[in-house]
Amino acid sequence: MSYSTAPASSPSFSDKMLFWASFFTLIAAGIGFSVRGAILVDWGQQFGFTQSELGTITGGGLFLFGVSIIFWSFLADWIGYGKLMLVAFLLHTSSAVVTFAATPVFEAYGKDSTFWCLNIGMYLFALGNGTCEAVINPLTATLFPRNRTHWLNILHAGWPGGLILGALIVLGFNQVAGGVRWEYKLGVFMIPVLLYGLMMVGRHFPRSEASLSGVDIGTMVVTLFAPILLFLFLLHAMVGYVELGTDSWITNITETVLANQNLALLAFIWTNLLMFGLRFFAGPIVHQINPVGLLFVSAVIATVGLWMLGQPFTGTTWAWVGAVTVYGIGKTFYWPTLLGTISERFPKGGALALGISGGVGMLSAGLLGSPGIGYKQDYFAVQSLSSSAPSTYERYLSRDESGKPNPTGFPLVSDLMPEKVPPVAGLDNSKLKVFDDYGKVLADQKEGKSSKTTLESDLDTLHKVKAAGGKVEPKLEQNLTSLMNWWQKDGQPNYDTDKPKLGEARLYGGKEALLYTAAVPAAMAVGFLLLILFFAATGGYKQVHIGDKH
Repeated sequence: MSYSTAPASSPSFSDKMLFWASFFTLIAAGIGFSVRGAILVDWGQQFGFTQSELGTITGGGLFLFGVSIIFWSFLADWIGYGKLMLVAFLLHTSSAVVTFAATPVFEAYGKDSTFWCLNIGMYLFALGNGTCEAVINPLTATLFPRNRTHWLNILHAGWPGGLILGALIVLGFNQVAGGVRWEYKLGVFMIPVLLYGLMMVGRHFPRSEASLSGVDIGTMVVTLFAPILLFLFLLHAMVGYVELGTDSWITNITETVLANQNLALLAFIWTNLLMFGLRFFAGPIVHQINPVGLLFVSAVIATVGLWMLGQPFTGTTWAWVGAVTVYGIGKTFYWPTLLGTISERFPKGGALALGISGGVGMLSAGLLGSPGIGYKQDYFAVQSLSSSAPSTYERYLSRDESGKPNPTGFPLVSDLMPEKVPPVAGLDNSKLKVFDDYGKVLADQKEGKSSKTTLESDLDTLHKVKAAGGKVEPKLEQNLTSLMNWWQKDGQPNYDTDKPKLGEARLYGGKEALLYTAAVPAAMAVGFLLLILFFAATGGYKQVHIGDKH
């Protein structure tokens, strides 16, 4: 892979191949992110994780996504975009291998080791995504120097495109009789990984505008401290929290609200179809109201959408779909339009300014957004259940291996403000899985069908393996037997009592988490309004190029 000296006035075939290969990196990231969001319930049920623990797994990945964007942005021009894409390919591939090891690790070593296995797999996936992001944003800005915001929006249509494909993959596999293991659902993300790898082989990568103009790394670093740019970084942190943090959980929360995984996936697909389509039309919209105006309108719409999702009246399918439609329109233009604004206003920041901004957004999503929304679900569900049905809460709360309550907090925030944001022992998803499965068994019995809970099927399989002289991991047998003993002693005898209370608490936790999250886009709207006033007072928003005279 080599470098041309400058982007052509009209992108060549090779340049277009680079752009669409970049598009496929976001398809791969979107599929992986989407499928992971849908299989969180599988991980929680199979391994016994709480919402907070699952949020920590997804959040840790987003955190390293941000770190890797920032790290590689300092070195991208020096190392070369082609070599970085090779690194990304290897990271994506290794992430699949490590994540698929989770089940044998659980059977051999238990929950704690599995937690770290899934974390490491997520870390590798995130590092691969971050390495790609450090390349594709400045690459697109270089290929289309006079229409950056428009083409960055088209590029980032790959993200909802990947989310849609991931949801369709899960939805399709859900139609298979007997279900499909989560490993097969997740493994599909390797297809676009192979595609972008093949499309980039042998291509010539252009150098950035800043690099061609002789802007050194020192000038780029100094540019980072421009007050308006720092303010844009802060706004991107809020974007990361509300967009990616909510995306981490929206399918899971929708399933709780609608009590149907397939409907939850269809709602998720619909909102991302909106994003995918609308991002191709960002150019005409920006031409009418400029990027900052578009960001302000988007923040207002997203605030309204999240507020609606948190209200009791959105408990039905069509009301919920209406609310997620409003929210989906609101979040559509956030990420690429903010990157376009930074690229247009601060060209001397080069790949570094774009990388820092994207990295800050990812760091915020990883450290605060995903784990914070997971914590809020646990907190409000526990608040509801512990006051209305303390005995039910006692039965279903998460416990460590010694049987003691296992509280988890809002990362960083609970450490700083333990009294205002206290750790809570959330609900144990492995117990909730047995509870939910038993409800399906009862429904099947009313229709004259015979079925078993997943726990019963797993124990039957384990006993057959032992009877045939096969090897059974002691930890797995111990966990399944302990869970069955709990169900027979405490869960099933209290099912009718616990059912309405658990339903109310889980619904309350999910809706309140989204309602409180609406405060973030509301704050963003204020920030973008301040920028509109600033640009109005200083001659209006204008695109800046390094060679321009002022």
